[in-house]
Amino acid sequence: MHGVALGIGCTILIVAFFMSRRSRQAVPAPVHPQNFFPAEHAPVQRPVCWMAIRSVSLEAVQQALGLNRAEPCSWVSGLSGDHGFFISPRVHGWVIVTGNALPTPTEDVDATYVFLSALSRKLGHVQYFYASRLLHHHAWARLDDGYVSRAYAWTGETVWNQGPLTLPEHEACLKLSGYGEHTVSILDAGGNFEKVPQLAARWSLDPAEVKLDSLRQYTGIAGESALI
Repeated sequence: MHGVALGIGCTILIVAFFMSRRSRQAVPAPVHPQNFFPAEHAPVQRPVCWMAIRSVSLEAVQQALGLNRAEPCSWVSGLSGDHGFFISPRVHGWVIVTGNALPTPTEDVDATYVFLSALSRKLGHVQYFYASRLLHHHAWARLDDGYVSRAYAWTGETVWNQGPLTLPEHEACLKLSGYGEHTVSILDAGGNFEKVPQLAARWSLDPAEVKLDSLRQYTGIAGESALI
């Protein structure tokens, strides 16, 4: 009888041990924020088209764009261009906006102008940059309270050239032409295309080179716009 009791006791202990072990394995490891957000050295994809908006909140930009179904989005995921709009947190006084819903001069330069003017009337100072590897089309613009202070767009020919040349454009030795002129060669267009990030860094920010200094800066919002 003692042997039977001892055997039953040992069996109960063994079963309890394995149940406890299985329970520990079933508990998922805690999810830390750093597991979701990329390390600082992770490569960041520069978007084809983006805006830099000065000294505003995410909420103000979200309202101006009519963004709905908004959800948190990491910086790297947002810059990939897979969302209608991605709105970054404010970094060094700027909010970056990108996404596949942004108009481009390749598609319709007039629609691009109307969109930027309307947004600038709501948010103040807005900058716009476009650098497409497709035929090296490129553009940049600065607007204040709905008015264009400087804009240039080339899509095989110059389709937008407004306002005086800025010092950063002059120092970058960009090859520009007037309306309807084909004087910009494919080689010159390639040079302009490559210098768009450099111009953006001088005017505001190059989103691919931003150094984020806090976890809060890694989190923006992404969604679709009811206005588009």
